[in-house]
This record gives sequence, structure tokens and C-alpha cells, in this order.
Amino acid sequence: MIIREILPQDNLSIKAIITSCFKEYDLPITGSSLEDIDTKHMYQGFQQSRAVYYVVEGEGKILGGGGIKQLLGAGNHICELQKMYFHPDARGRGFGQKLLNLCIDSARNFNFKICYLESASQLKSALKLYEKNGFEHIDSPQGKTGHSICGIYMKKELI
Repeated sequence: MIIREILPQDNLSIKAIITSCFKEYDLPITGSSLEDIDTKHMYQGFQQSRAVYYVVEGEGKILGGGGIKQLLGAGNHICELQKMYFHPDARGRGFGQKLLNLCIDSARNFNFKICYLESASQLKSALKLYEKNGFEHIDSPQGKTGHSICGIYMKKELI
């Protein structure tokens, strides 16, 4: 298994993984990241400066991904951990931790001071990973993500 930056040909695979995770966890689609233009065109959505999306690949198959980019509607010192989802075959093997480390390192290299994320209470293993890595729960959403289904808001100081 390798972790690498997304390529244009990965768009359909990563969208399929995200869609299957929504079905698996019975997450609503309306008001979610599935409605984001980036979800359909992930490679293109992460080509601006201070943005990167990584995928986990095994035997030529995309098994997950996650990325960092500036949080829309927030100061230029705040990034957002975005669209971190995995196929069941990649879970429980340490790729979430590796990918999170890579995203946080990238955020620091991009000179972000705070990393923000939104999640859903159904994603219990993801929430444990975030908490273990120093993300703290906050009471209200930040920026303008448009994700009304998310009820969990967290941030991590990167300094």
C-alpha cells in the first residue's frame, strides 16, 4: 500500500468510496460533502495553492483518501481536514493515522495555524483518531462548509 497525491484518474474511485461510506453509515446526503463539487472532481478541487489531497492505493486500487485546504469563509491561517474516508479493506491497518499525519504535516508546511474538521457522530472510529491526535471538540461550526449534517466540530492548534 502506498499513500500518494491524487491524480485525475482517481476521481471516480474516491467518489465511490465516499458514497459507499455514506450508505454504510446511513448518513444523509442533503447538506453533506457528497453535494460538494470537489467530491465529483477531487483532483481539480485540490489544485490551488495550500491544498493537497492524498489517496491510499493498494494493488492499483484506491482504498481511501483525505486532504487539507484553506477553510472557506475563515481566516487564511485556518485549514480544514476534508473528505477523509476509507474502503473497509483499508480500515484498521493504520492508514488513517498515516494519512492524518501526512495531512497535518502538509498543513504546517502550508503555514496554517489551526486545522478544523467537521464530522458526524456515526463515525466513531474517526472521532477517536482525531481525539487521540489532539483535536478538541468545539461548540459551533467554523467557516462556510455548507455541511449541515455535521454535528461534530473539532480543531487542532498546529503551532
